[in-house]
Amino acid sequence: MNQRRNILKGLTLLPAMTVLPQVSKASPKRKSNFRYCLNTSTIRGQNPGIVKYIEIAAKAGYDGIELWVEDIKKFVDEQGAPALRKLLETNRITAENAIGFAPWMAMDEARSAAGFQQMEEEMNMLAAIGCRRIAAPAIGNDGPIDLLAAGEKYKRLLVLGRKTGVRPQLEFWGAFKPFHHLGQTLAVAAAANDPDARILADVYHLFRGGSGYDGLKLLNGQAIEIFHMNDYVDSIPREQQEDKDRVYPGDGAAPMKQILTDLRNMGGEKVLSLELFNRTYWEQDPMEVAKTGLAKMKAAVKSIG
Repeated sequence: MNQRRNILKGLTLLPAMTVLPQVSKASPKRKSNFRYCLNTSTIRGQNPGIVKYIEIAAKAGYDGIELWVEDIKKFVDEQGAPALRKLLETNRITAENAIGFAPWMAMDEARSAAGFQQMEEEMNMLAAIGCRRIAAPAIGNDGPIDLLAAGEKYKRLLVLGRKTGVRPQLEFWGAFKPFHHLGQTLAVAAAANDPDARILADVYHLFRGGSGYDGLKLLNGQAIEIFHMNDYVDSIPREQQEDKDRVYPGDGAAPMKQILTDLRNMGGEKVLSLELFNRTYWEQDPMEVAKTGLAKMKAAVKSIG
């Protein structure tokens, strides 16, 4: 008993910090790093060709470029993948993503099988030029999509992505009734149950499909790698808006500060890619359009501090 009393007495004389458990300070959450990319749709109407696309993106000051698979294939068929890879390296521009349209998610199994074969061929081609990602939309469906079945297909596509070294980015289109909402996309990504699942979202498509923007708060830093930047006007009803109505980021009605703040707070690297189809811009000098778009994206990011 005396020994126990002496131990307790000794404890009361120790400094409080040596008796109480230490509470470690949590490390502050790392915020996103933004990089800037040009989707070639933005200057597609001028039809400069893939060589000029790359040169314009580089000279305008972009970090990366989003090429369309059909343009890549045309160049590769004519000059080979090594020539395109060298062109990208010479211009010090990264092929961040490729825009493709393989019907891998089709509920019709024959069509889906053809889509997977197309995806594998395109992924191998992209790997050869140093592109690590490909867009994976739900094209090939005319009716309702079984989201759990789509999740199983996306899982298979992610396995194929690991095999080829090109990660598929699950994409939704706001005006595409079978797969137009962020909620559907989240369901498919969750059903895939795969650590490499990624969502390709877009300011315009989130608006056009009625998703809104608060759903972005549900995503962590790994879920989004590529984010398409654009804006929408409030003078056209949502259901009547088309791709051609997109405007430069900050020139429309989108809550740009909220969107970019949520993207920043997710953590992880984010590639902000300018994707426009505005025919008025297509009539202008492509270099000026590219520079203007980059300046507006950087101004929007700067506005959130």
